[in-house]
Amino acid sequence: MYNKLQYISQGETIEEQLRNIHQALDAGCEWVQMRFKNQTDKNRFALAEAVKLLCDEYQAVFIVNDDLHLAKQIDADGVHLGLTDTKIEEARAFLGSSKIIGGTANTFEDIQDHVKNGCDYIGLGPFRFTVTKEKLSPILGLSGYFEILQKLKKIKIEIPVYAIGGITLRDINPLMDTGIYGIAVSGIITESDEKEKLIQQLKEKLYANVIV
Repeated sequence: MYNKLQYISQGETIEEQLRNIHQALDAGCEWVQMRFKNQTDKNRFALAEAVKLLCDEYQAVFIVNDDLHLAKQIDADGVHLGLTDTKIEEARAFLGSSKIIGGTANTFEDIQDHVKNGCDYIGLGPFRFTVTKEKLSPILGLSGYFEILQKLKKIKIEIPVYAIGGITLRDINPLMDTGIYGIAVSGIITESDEKEKLIQQLKEKLYANVIV
């Protein structure tokens, strides 16, 4: 079973990224997606190498954003691909069957395509406007999630769908009611002064209806 809480890393420098990731892991995050845009290959590799060690130490899942070759090079657990990145089927052929491949989606059709091409989980969004990501797709809101997840249910497509985009603590209960599997967050964790408390609260809400 995949973790219901994904942390997407933030930081303009290697040092900032590492500090934020380390703090998130320390506070109880068990899934890190390393997102380090507009950087040199050297910097991305240096960060990825350090994050891989950290995630191994904390026994957390380590996903690289966008960069297939880097994910393979450092033996990350998988890769997350945006709508304009490498195609899912190419990533699967390149990484093999044992790696996790996530895909960004904004519509029901995006998800259908991803599932057909062998995707393992979906990052569906954005939920609301967020400054974390450039070039935002149309905002979905609660009704957008509900509509898309109902369509998936109707044609019996089962895949973990994560809500993403400006999510706060009070959004989680209504979001979970739409049928999503979990959430992918960034700013809410990075900017929190009480990360451990926050992550505990997030997990309590996300796992409230899980039967062990």
